[in-house]
This record gives sequence, C-alpha cells and structure tokens, in this order.
Amino acid sequence: MLDLTPTEERLGTSSKQRFTHYFMLVMAIIYMGLGIFLWTEAASVITISTGKRQLLGAIFVIYGIIRFARTYQQHFKKRHDDAR
Repeated sequence: MLDLTPTEERLGTSSKQRFTHYFMLVMAIIYMGLGIFLWTEAASVITISTGKRQLLGAIFVIYGIIRFARTYQQHFKKRHDDAR
C-alpha cells in the first residue's frame, strides 16, 4: 500500500505556523494603527499631555514598523541560501 504523506508534512509548514506568521503581521499593523491614533485623534480619549501622547504614538509606530519588517524578513522573504 502507498504511504502518502500530506503536503504540509513534506514542505515542513503547517497551517498553524502560517496562521501565526500572518497573525504577527496583523499585530504589527495594529501597533502602527494604534500609534497613529495616539498621535492624531486620542486627545479626547486619553487624558495625558500632548507631548507624552505623541511620544507614545511615535514609539508604537516605530515598534510596529520594526516588528513588521522582522516578521516579513524571517517568515515571508525568499532566502538565497535556500535556493542552493
């Protein structure tokens, strides 16, 4: 009898791993969105000074960009080492 292995086992990726990779990208976008919200619209929602609110917004945006770039580079970018 034939021993057929699923494609996911042969390729080494599972649907849980793919979900996790996309979830990490979505979270990076959420961090950037939260930072933009804090920078622009949150004056009526959060009662801290404008400078502190904008600083916190900038930190969230920078963190979101770094997280997005690292996730994309680690999980989605084709590496030249794998082609050999």
